[in-house]
Amino acid sequence: MSLQNVADVRSALDENNYLASDGLATAVFLAISLNRPLLLEGEAGVGKTELAKVLASIRNSELIRLQCYEGIDAAQAMYDWDYSRQLLHLRTLEATGEASSLGADKLEGQLYSEKFLIRRALLRAIDQHEGTSPVLLIDEIDRADDEFEAYLLEVLSDFQITIPELGTYKATTPPLVVLTSNRTRDVHDALKRRCLYHWVEHPDFEREVEIVRRRVPQVNESLARQVSAAVEALRKMQLYKPPGVAETIDWATALGRLGVRELDESVVQATLGTVLKYREDHERVRHSGVAGLVKQAFERGLYND
Repeated sequence: MSLQNVADVRSALDENNYLASDGLATAVFLAISLNRPLLLEGEAGVGKTELAKVLASIRNSELIRLQCYEGIDAAQAMYDWDYSRQLLHLRTLEATGEASSLGADKLEGQLYSEKFLIRRALLRAIDQHEGTSPVLLIDEIDRADDEFEAYLLEVLSDFQITIPELGTYKATTPPLVVLTSNRTRDVHDALKRRCLYHWVEHPDFEREVEIVRRRVPQVNESLARQVSAAVEALRKMQLYKPPGVAETIDWATALGRLGVRELDESVVQATLGTVLKYREDHERVRHSGVAGLVKQAFERGLYND
């Protein structure tokens, strides 16, 4: 699909049931048109990862996902060598007597060839020669160590990876790179400078209602509005982990599965675990009064511009 302007991006996202704000649609358009990585920060569950999945669907391209975690290194993200196959190959050469005749340089050249190269996510995204360039999702970069960010600089600056034994792999067509962060720590300035940046907010009430209606069509509009209103109220409390859009969808899905038509105190008490995942948050909501939460949900849910 050709995305010639911001309106095209918004329309394409909308067709895939992703309702983006003007700012986010603009950031996506610029990332595509300028071949720049896009760094998305925001609370968990606001749709950062989902955006990358939708973009891959729109572009009809492969989604290559690198899930970051503490301790991840280049061997796990870029490339590694298949040591067991290298060892088997070496033993075969020794058994047939070829190892001694090859010489050290040629033997090393055989062992460190593409035949034994394991392509991890970053190298796979760079070394693409056919079809539409992939969408590379570097998910939760804030969970990785500082050292790993340094590894990414070459990839995000020049879309290339250097392997000492084989040389430099450079993308013929750069992948669309989306990085996400829940901001458990600050991403370094050197990495940010190589990216476009957008903070993904929780959607406003009406947009969240529309998201629920699209993603959970079995739920009636009245319940969708009540659930969205209740989640909006929960976010205003001093919770340890405020619910994101993902939790709103989970809650609506659970209520639809239970055949619920409208919220009441008993339903909220029974299903609160689908939207809040910490005991302290459950206690805070119950201390504040579930009845008050339901009342707010009804009052806000009835409001319609």
